[in-house]
Amino acid sequence: MADANFKRLPTEATNAREVSQVVNNILDGKLNSTGTFTCAASATSTTVTDFRAGPTSVILLMPTTANAAAEQGNGTIFVSARNKQSFVVTHANNSQVDRTFGYIVIA
Repeated sequence: MADANFKRLPTEATNAREVSQVVNNILDGKLNSTGTFTCAASATSTTVTDFRAGPTSVILLMPTTANAAAEQGNGTIFVSARNKQSFVVTHANNSQVDRTFGYIVIA
């Protein structure tokens, strides 16, 4: 989910220091658009709830464990649905509980 350490600006930001801090963080790659999830064990899909997700979002996955890398390498994981504030990841049905992925949402 969202990282609370990222500063959000009001719609009509007037403080130049706040604006420059946010812009500089963006230029440094500190985007508030990442999260993690673990594939549900003994299931063929996992629903990830994220307020930034939408029907036209691009969701990019990165395996962070060996079993997640194997899942990706097997070609058995993909984003099968994108919805308002969530997305569904379809994957192989097995009992592994450590298929953990990082993701980024691009609206």
